[in-house]
Amino acid sequence: MGTLYIDRKGYQIKLDGEAIAFYLDGKREGIVPVRPLDRVIIAGNNTVDTSVLNKLAENGCNVIFLSGRGLQYRGILTGRIHNNGILRVKQYEKSLNKDFIITIAKEIILEKIEKQREFLGEAIKIRGSENLKATFCNVFGILINIAEGITAKCEAIESLRGYEGAASNAYFSAFTDLFPASLGFENRIRRPPTDPVNAMLSLSYTLIHYEAVREIQIAGLDPTIGFYHCFEYGRESLACDLIEPFRPVVDRFVWEMFKEGKYTSKNFVQENGGVYLKKDARKEFYPMYEAWAETVRKDIARKIRDISVRVMDGKNTLPE
Repeated sequence: MGTLYIDRKGYQIKLDGEAIAFYLDGKREGIVPVRPLDRVIIAGNNTVDTSVLNKLAENGCNVIFLSGRGLQYRGILTGRIHNNGILRVKQYEKSLNKDFIITIAKEIILEKIEKQREFLGEAIKIRGSENLKATFCNVFGILINIAEGITAKCEAIESLRGYEGAASNAYFSAFTDLFPASLGFENRIRRPPTDPVNAMLSLSYTLIHYEAVREIQIAGLDPTIGFYHCFEYGRESLACDLIEPFRPVVDRFVWEMFKEGKYTSKNFVQENGGVYLKKDARKEFYPMYEAWAETVRKDIARKIRDISVRVMDGKNTLPE
């Protein structure tokens, strides 16, 4: 079980029996056995023999392609589609069932809001200034009221999206205050990220999203058919659904890296209107991400199993 990160341009990547061999300027740099791999992440410009891709697909290993310095998602290679077609048929049926959709969607957003509150509550104990406590107290009240509104009277996806948007605005007004002003993090900006915190959030969100895509495919579900996120051409809407409650978990991970001084603005470079993690800093990031993701992957897999059960049994709630 493992992840291989290939984040150096110019490699020629070839198959050597049951291993992947790496060549740079014609010189062999090393090998990695295929069997333990669950996922391979390739960033930047490298040459990969089709025999390598065939072997990875045969072994059920996903290959995710990212751009160079920006590490933006470009595509994913997967193996054969899961044989359980009935599960996907049931999933398509449930995606048209309004009662099922709103039940699942409300659970997703209520869990996300609860995790936002938990994280902010723990963070303020560490930061602890009186001004921050007053700000956070107000945000806690907003999040509680929104959660109560969702529980009591939200019966439509459109209304739920309004509640979720209001919760995110309140949450980020507090989250940004956790970081020093020198980092320039004032709000969430995705493409391109304009400061080190947004750069780290975008990278971490991208990686965790494709953790969910992989687990969805392993389970036999269709990652493009979601419940809270409606179908949109080219988007893995079910993966978007599943990672919503994990976004505050990612936020905590990113905050802790900056809080502990593992990253500063010196670890980032500004290029083409965006801010990106430098190559040396990425080498340090990947092992930290893998250690953190160990538990998150298990939680994602568990949630996908729960969804599969609910899709198949014809009920809107989990079995007792």
